[in-house]
Amino acid sequence: MACGGAVPLLLLGLFHTGLTGMIQTQQTVMAALGQEALFNCRLTQSKDVLQVTWQRLLPDEEKNLATYNKKFGAKVNPPFQGKVEFESVGLQNCSIVIRKVTTQDESCYRCLFNTYPDGALTARTCLTVYEQYEPVLHVRRSNSSEEPLVSCSATGRPAPAVTLIFPERDLNSSQSNTVMVTNPNGTATVTATATLPGFHGNDTRASCEVRLSSGAVRKLFTTIPKDSQSSAAGSKMDSGTDERSFSLTVISAVTAAVFAVIIIVVVFILQNRKSRSHKEPEKNMTLQTPTREPQETKVPLFTHENEQIRQRSSEKKESQTTVSKPSFPACRSLRF
Repeated sequence: MACGGAVPLLLLGLFHTGLTGMIQTQQTVMAALGQEALFNCRLTQSKDVLQVTWQRLLPDEEKNLATYNKKFGAKVNPPFQGKVEFESVGLQNCSIVIRKVTTQDESCYRCLFNTYPDGALTARTCLTVYEQYEPVLHVRRSNSSEEPLVSCSATGRPAPAVTLIFPERDLNSSQSNTVMVTNPNGTATVTATATLPGFHGNDTRASCEVRLSSGAVRKLFTTIPKDSQSSAAGSKMDSGTDERSFSLTVISAVTAAVFAVIIIVVVFILQNRKSRSHKEPEKNMTLQTPTREPQETKVPLFTHENEQIRQRSSEKKESQTTVSKPSFPACRSLRF
């Protein structure tokens, strides 16, 4: 026998609502965000069931999710295929599962057994989707004193209940406080804090208990050392850690500055050497240039000396010519 499937709407209209006390089901189903939600309906008495129908109840209408009958078998209506599936099928006992639930799936759902001749037997189950995030247990120094301040925070929807527990100490109301903040996405963050006055003895154990509306309980444990400087896994001590981190930051900054200065000095020295090497050839060229001027000034002196030599040689030639002229008439007279 199975449950789910398609049935003509005419057949559904023939039945009227019957007694609900004959169906066993849950009033509320809790499912974590992204997980599965299981719905189950079972008849407490054997009946002649023709069809089982699962519906989602909305303020304005009722939507058929899935149906089953002997003639047509199991069927999930197209808008919900892949989202709704049959977990188990049967005309006396039937269950469906909603995959990957979201906050939009929150609603009431109804199972409807169409019987003959009793009519329709119905029961309703409402789905609540809750969100649960990892709680955090934190230990640090109080801003107003040197006493340890323990805090535990948890975020969820609906708002979780957060409780701090110190098995070895009794805390009065003035030493503990709980604050709830509503987040834009609809979740709530609940933070419980407690101060441990007069904490000078041995190590103290602390635990945080987070209880969700689904009934699930998460517990965190830690140990607060007597020196209040550190804690076990799951807790943090701000003092000491902050000082060490500040010291490391200062040392790193100073080291980086020193390296930067060294690099600047080395670059400056290299640039000076390079500029000097370019200037030396220019000086050599400047020193060689004046040596050419004396050579140019000697040219006119050499020309003047040559001119004097020419004048002297011309005077000698003239004198020789004058001496030899008288011999010509004598020679002529001898011929006659």
